[in-house]
Amino acid sequence: MSRKTPGINTGSMADISFLLLTFFLLTSSINTEQGIPRRLPPPATEEIKEEINQRNVFNVVVNFNNQISVNNEVITIGQLKDKAKEFLENPNDLPNLPVKEFKTIDFLGDYRVSKGVVSLKNDQSTSYEVYVQVQNELERAINELRDEVSIQYFGKKYATLDTAFQSSIKKAIPMQVSEAKPMDWNKTTE
Repeated sequence: MSRKTPGINTGSMADISFLLLTFFLLTSSINTEQGIPRRLPPPATEEIKEEINQRNVFNVVVNFNNQISVNNEVITIGQLKDKAKEFLENPNDLPNLPVKEFKTIDFLGDYRVSKGVVSLKNDQSTSYEVYVQVQNELERAINELRDEVSIQYFGKKYATLDTAFQSSIKKAIPMQVSEAKPMDWNKTTE
């Protein structure tokens, strides 16, 4: 007499496969593009015409060849942070750098705040990598200035301050970046 071999119990196979799936989902890292964090102003309900003193504008242009120019001077990405810091800081109130005005800021008292604005213009053909590098260098310039003021007034870096102190530093060193819609400089204009 032949004996029948018993079948394999597959009831727990689904449980095991579910546990394996859960394990791999939890332990694997999922890289997601986070973008560039910026808080945008509310949309304008009407057109605002404000005269801007050209002295207060730091023009950064990235062309279709990924070349960076600041106020019509071609520079490298490595020079951008220092140029931006020099422009925004203007410690000697030079006439070719932005105007500074006194503002009373909590925890800082009367502080000379730069009216400087970074104007960023890109070509449509600018590579994403260069665009992100430019954004990062501009942000590094602002963060270094904030760290310097933070250490001067509070003895700590900006990131380690309480939110009230961080708010005061943000008022002293605002991040004012105006980004224009990307243009196509290859097209001829009529």
